[in-house]
Amino acid sequence: MNAKDPGLTRTLARFIAGTGREDVPADMYEHAKLGFMDWFAVLMAGKDEPLVGKLIRYAGLMGGHPQATILGHGLKTNAPRAALVNGAASHALDYDDTMTHFLGHPSVTLFPALAALAEWRDKSGRDFLVAYLVALKAGATIGACAGLEHYAAGWHGTSTIGRLAAAAGCSWMLGLDEQRTLWALGIAGTQAAGLKRVFGTMTKPYHAGKAAEVGLESALLAGDGFTCAEDILEGQHGFFDLLKGAVDEEAVASLGRTWNADQLAQKYHASCHATHSPIEAALDVIAGEGLAPGQVRAITVYASQMAIDIAGRTEPKTGLEGKFSYAYCVANAIIRGNTGMQAFTDGMVREPEIVDFMKKIRVLPDPGIIGLEARVRVETEDGRAIEGFSDVLNQIPELEKKRGKVQGKFMDLCEPVLGKEKTSALGAAFLDLENQAGMKSLIEAIDRP
Repeated sequence: MNAKDPGLTRTLARFIAGTGREDVPADMYEHAKLGFMDWFAVLMAGKDEPLVGKLIRYAGLMGGHPQATILGHGLKTNAPRAALVNGAASHALDYDDTMTHFLGHPSVTLFPALAALAEWRDKSGRDFLVAYLVALKAGATIGACAGLEHYAAGWHGTSTIGRLAAAAGCSWMLGLDEQRTLWALGIAGTQAAGLKRVFGTMTKPYHAGKAAEVGLESALLAGDGFTCAEDILEGQHGFFDLLKGAVDEEAVASLGRTWNADQLAQKYHASCHATHSPIEAALDVIAGEGLAPGQVRAITVYASQMAIDIAGRTEPKTGLEGKFSYAYCVANAIIRGNTGMQAFTDGMVREPEIVDFMKKIRVLPDPGIIGLEARVRVETEDGRAIEGFSDVLNQIPELEKKRGKVQGKFMDLCEPVLGKEKTSALGAAFLDLENQAGMKSLIEAIDRP
């Protein structure tokens, strides 16, 4: 930015505070609604995971005003703590969406904070969607500036960038002016944290919940005039200075011009997104050649070193560790063909047939691969070698196809929890979210018998 520019943090605050409902293109609302439907589905699927129970007990110990619902449990607590629990629950299975520029998982950091605030303050469905889209754009802009250098350094973008993005969305929903939004970004930015070292443990989902909680807390404090640095991103000893990154002029110029909801990559395998391209590439080769598992002699997965650092576990012992294992995810996909939640239990990971097939799979870094794409080489018992390639983050379905896939996932995950009738009714309501007069009644109805 040149000397006349206000700086990235203030530019973001100006965008957030200055965006009106009429500024959002109609098709972005459609993508946002599908994002919410997908988020809610993975929340329902993950609501009874052990880590969620621990956080609910923690929330009970701390107490608080009954402002917002811990979804799927019929419990109410204060809004920030509801955001914490719902955020962690929705990321517990690692089945939620990702975005390249966000450097992680956007919806599990944004929807929990916004849903808690919208329920508490009874905001309209349209305001809920606009707040999400503004937050998503802010997070994608920060992520584009932070770049892969930030993620490669060991920071978990879902946690670091998610806090700032959640603060952005909550600031918009609260109607904060530019100055207070600037402080909210600063308060969230100074708390930016979260290390990739904890992947494969309960603390990774906790990152998502914590980002939502901190984002909401930051906006509430700023709304009361709580001050902070005004250049938290670009300033000396600020976010980019210490956590890596630099202002990207192209990304900043896109504020108010383009939106990012159509770049959300929903998951259709219940594992770390880094495993999806190898799964798809391997399945394409197996299906294309009509191979049975017994005809496969060896498989080599070529991926970026960054992705291998995330999902390179070679001997997973638990279902959670299996989500971060190329070898298990590819072996499971080929042998069982079922990559949903049922595949990621402790027992499934340890089955002898899978463990034996995993020995055929090796993972190697390819300097030519940067992101989450993957190249797969399948060698057969009769001496052939067939290669496949996939890049799931850049193979996002068009809106209509995506709608069908997300609706199918929504029904699959929610019906066992809520029943067919309630799931169908909620699905219809979610697809008409922009016409929902108040979010409070909709959210409270979720846990009503």
